[in-house]
Amino acid sequence: MVQRVLIVDDNDVNLVLFGALVKKIPSCEAQSFANPLKALEWLQTNVPDLLIVDYMMPEMDGLEFIEQFRAIPANAVAPVLMITANDQKQIRYRALNSGASDFLTKPVDKVEFLARVQNMLALSEAHKVMHDRAAWLAEEVRKATTEILQRERETVMRLCRAAEFRDPETGAHIQRMAHYSRCIAARLGMSEADQELLLETAPMHDIGKVGIADNILLKPGRLDTEEFAVMKQHAEIGFQLLQGSSSQKLQVGAAIARGHHEKWDGSGYPAGLQGEDIPIFSRIVAVADVFDALTSERPYKKAWSLEDAVDHLKAGSGKHFDPKVVEAFLDCWEDVLAIRAKYQDAS
Repeated sequence: MVQRVLIVDDNDVNLVLFGALVKKIPSCEAQSFANPLKALEWLQTNVPDLLIVDYMMPEMDGLEFIEQFRAIPANAVAPVLMITANDQKQIRYRALNSGASDFLTKPVDKVEFLARVQNMLALSEAHKVMHDRAAWLAEEVRKATTEILQRERETVMRLCRAAEFRDPETGAHIQRMAHYSRCIAARLGMSEADQELLLETAPMHDIGKVGIADNILLKPGRLDTEEFAVMKQHAEIGFQLLQGSSSQKLQVGAAIARGHHEKWDGSGYPAGLQGEDIPIFSRIVAVADVFDALTSERPYKKAWSLEDAVDHLKAGSGKHFDPKVVEAFLDCWEDVLAIRAKYQDAS
């Protein structure tokens, strides 16, 4: 691999001499500039392995050049060899503070020049190897993390399917309400990470139905008071199934399972929470879930029209539902229609 040495010196004789010496080093080439401003232009699109710069130059001295050189992120660790006179100790101290790595004194000794340049290039190569190693490790960590997240996502979806097998709701319902939830979160200004988290955890809202007896869960007609009291237990069952996990997704899923039947006015269950005491993810899922349940046909009911379902949400705003969540849902109506078209129930 060819290593490039940038030489900046206003003395043409020095440029020729240094350039010739650099070319003696195998796999090494020199890029020389008498004008430091021209060298800075070159640095906008090129990254040298070593900078050799004179202190005394017109327009910009070596200290200023090093500062601007270091200001370019790609040159943060590249070695810098500065040419100074013997009596310029104060300049050297300032140069070290500016980012110089080593010095050569005038008149420059050819043997010393070659030795120092080779040492600096070896240092530069070591930095590159370390950077490549760090980048490789970061990529390996990313791959491993992706695999873990994928397995976690698969586990979550299998849990949801377990509930789905016992519930007359469909897989399409889970997809729709999860995407509705994400749309609402986006309208509320939540971060992309929170939107994705909600998309992946909303399907767990009814996981507790696995603990409800078939004669109640699958009853085609309206539940009586006692049956409804049993059905309400699914919120707490879902929470108990998911709580205590080290997985953030399962922790969030537990909170959603417990809170998505709470109501804004405090009349919901299981804890009778009110207003903003209800977790925001649960408030979002409540709107998405109710809307899709109303507009979906089931063996025990006909689907409501979109208009009637919207009227129901508006009527429940401030009572059943968080008004801001209802408003956000209606604001993304075009997305809602697109989601309904994409995720349809099987015939």
